[in-house]
Amino acid sequence: MTSEATAFRADRTRYDQLMETVRGRLTSRAFNSAVPVPREHIELVMEAARHAPSGANAQPWHYIAVTDAGVKKQIADYFVEEQRRRAKLKMKFPTPNYRGLESAPGFIVVVADFRFLRAFPVLLDGSDLDKQYQENAERILLQSVAASTMSAHLAAAALGYQVWWVTAIGQQAAQEALRPLLGIPADLAVIDIMLFGVPAKPPYKRWKKTLPQILHWDRFNMDKYMTTDQIDAWVKEERHKVMYRDESKID
Repeated sequence: MTSEATAFRADRTRYDQLMETVRGRLTSRAFNSAVPVPREHIELVMEAARHAPSGANAQPWHYIAVTDAGVKKQIADYFVEEQRRRAKLKMKFPTPNYRGLESAPGFIVVVADFRFLRAFPVLLDGSDLDKQYQENAERILLQSVAASTMSAHLAAAALGYQVWWVTAIGQQAAQEALRPLLGIPADLAVIDIMLFGVPAKPPYKRWKKTLPQILHWDRFNMDKYMTTDQIDAWVKEERHKVMYRDESKID
């Protein structure tokens, strides 16, 4: 063993401090709008976001801090209407009350620049092989933006706020509704919305899988594999329990 290896000591104290923040990052879907988030805190949260890793160090993200109450309401209106559309389509997806968006004093719209796909390994010749590389490049870009957004979440939690991650805003209708509202160019895309502030009511810890359920050593453990039928059963019987319920109250 080298002298460098024997000299290294993992800093468990810093790890424990980090995990306190990680475990304390709880979701809130209604905020106390009477308690503002100062501009300084928004900038601190975004400072964490900008230090996140990204593929090719492309940093393919922009963040729009929304402070106008009227704009917040218009965005909430869109999501309430989208919720109605889902209901009419009988998706049976348990959605939250999107009116809570209006109450968030910290309101960040996450924007991705997909043109940075060309920064990753792609051919750009329209071939079938290029399509495969393009798909992988899109995954790299989305993972990069997610890493940046998660850094922002942890920063907000470290400041003592709770958060709401409004995700997967991919429909063309959503882009057409939100881009002009926020002055976003047509070749950029709204990916997520990050909300944070003092919660309107105490948040609760949601269910998480245990470490043995997700950790594999050396090879995938097929005992942990779920068939599609098992996943469908989970969606039907368990999803509604774990999405919005206190972990301590799940049977």
